[in-house]
Amino acid sequence: MSQDTYYTIEAEAEGLYSQMRSKFIAYVIPIESEEEALAEVARVRAKYYDARHVCWAYRLGPDGARYRSNDDGEPSGTAGKPILGQLISADLTNILALVVRYFGGIKLGTSGLIEAYREATVAALAEATRRTCIIERPLSASFGYELMGEVMRAVKESGAKVLLQDFRESCRLELSLRADDAPALFDRLGRLYGVQVQWLDQDDTA
Repeated sequence: MSQDTYYTIEAEAEGLYSQMRSKFIAYVIPIESEEEALAEVARVRAKYYDARHVCWAYRLGPDGARYRSNDDGEPSGTAGKPILGQLISADLTNILALVVRYFGGIKLGTSGLIEAYREATVAALAEATRRTCIIERPLSASFGYELMGEVMRAVKESGAKVLLQDFRESCRLELSLRADDAPALFDRLGRLYGVQVQWLDQDDTA
């Protein structure tokens, strides 16, 4: 897998799982922030206000490094952790998974709960459409009019997107392209005498 690629899902999906008369309703939802994840948890709680538990987990960031899980009253490690485990196994991020449980009157035990929350999450993921995302890096280039041809040729050949162009007093471009390819364009423009190139993502390393 490319270093500038990660995976999430296109849209919300739902799955169902039953065990020993307990009913598990699972959702997977694409998210962009912790605030959005918690808002979705609140929405599902309100919808299933009479459910015994609403357990959940999320992953955020291209590398999935930000994550959180919640057992919502189930024995520690029997709900949130297996839900999160399935998100990791599926190599998905920017995603929230929730499992709503309606108790069927028969206790499932630790292993039964882990299996139920895991399989409910698997059922929802099976209904979701996977989406590939590309990480991009932004940069700017400032130069004189005499360099316009060379700079624009480099931009076109790199496949970079032009975010902003200002040709009033001198020339300035703001560009964005996939992170794996950005250093090559940065170096190519930097080798043109009279072109000033800067990263716009506050990271001075290529």
